[in-house]
Amino acid sequence: MGLMSGMKEAAPFAAMFLVEWGEVGMITLAKAALNTGISTFVYFVFYNSLGVVLLFPFFIFRTYRKKHPPLTLALLCRFFLLGLFGRGFLMFGYLGLKYSSPALAAALSNLVPVFTFLLAIIFRMEKIDMRSTSSIAKCLGTVVAVSGAFIITLYKGPAIISGTSNSSLHSQDFMPQRSNWALGGFFLAIGFCSAATWNILQTATVKQYPEKVTVVFFFMLFGTMQCAIVSSIVERNPSAWTLRPGIAMIAVVYSAIFGIVLRYNIVTWCLYEKGPLYVAMFKPLGMVIAVIAGIVFLNDKLHLGSLIGAAIIAIGFYTVIWGQSKERKASSQNISHQLKHEGD
Repeated sequence: MGLMSGMKEAAPFAAMFLVEWGEVGMITLAKAALNTGISTFVYFVFYNSLGVVLLFPFFIFRTYRKKHPPLTLALLCRFFLLGLFGRGFLMFGYLGLKYSSPALAAALSNLVPVFTFLLAIIFRMEKIDMRSTSSIAKCLGTVVAVSGAFIITLYKGPAIISGTSNSSLHSQDFMPQRSNWALGGFFLAIGFCSAATWNILQTATVKQYPEKVTVVFFFMLFGTMQCAIVSSIVERNPSAWTLRPGIAMIAVVYSAIFGIVLRYNIVTWCLYEKGPLYVAMFKPLGMVIAVIAGIVFLNDKLHLGSLIGAAIIAIGFYTVIWGQSKERKASSQNISHQLKHEGD
């Protein structure tokens, strides 16, 4: 019983950890594909469309295997909003990256846990009682983890482990060469705010309608349609919509399989099991994974700033997890006491 309980607790962590590792590969392939000259909008539409096509058999299989609750108009409207926040507004993030720099994007991405935490409190998905040690742990842990991510982004420091290349995620790259970096920062903020909103809305949706494959399929379908409409207006050159064999095609296929089919189903399951704050806290941890991947696979240098930031992120992350675990344990004890009193 104890082993099964431990595995159940470890499964969401292992799943999200693998998601963050997979995202490192997806981002690397996306950068390589975009460097070949493919339009950002075209790439976005191609891999989202392929993802929807790959999701469709799973949706049909689940539909015929198990009787689902009816799809109401209100639920379809919610799927439309999920597509808007989860895919449509995400294009602002790509525009922001175009007008700013990767370092600015990495820095602002650390606001996702903060926005998610605030929205979770507003919509009562997270309880805050400053007299409770669990609430204090969640608040302090979030701040500490985000601070560690900013240290990795903004402070380089001396090299501890030598390598042949340098990570680009440091302060010298923070200010882009383009003059309209403020506009880029604004677009990035919109994209990351929408990601936090999606975390909350997706959690509420799967709690109400727990057919996760159906939720992911319809939100991706609506989101892809929205992206296709916008992209067709922005990218009017017909030749830009040609996908040739090479790294761009590999990136599209990988992003569709991992980024859409696997990642969104895993994240949706973790949102259902653990809530939005748990999922959002892996965003700073993803920066640590990116640093490790750079050292292992790209022979990057390990700098003091990365080491300090990684240690701070780990402390903050596990503080939040401890706070949530303590809160769940207290909640289950309260339920047990109530049932005992009712039995008496």
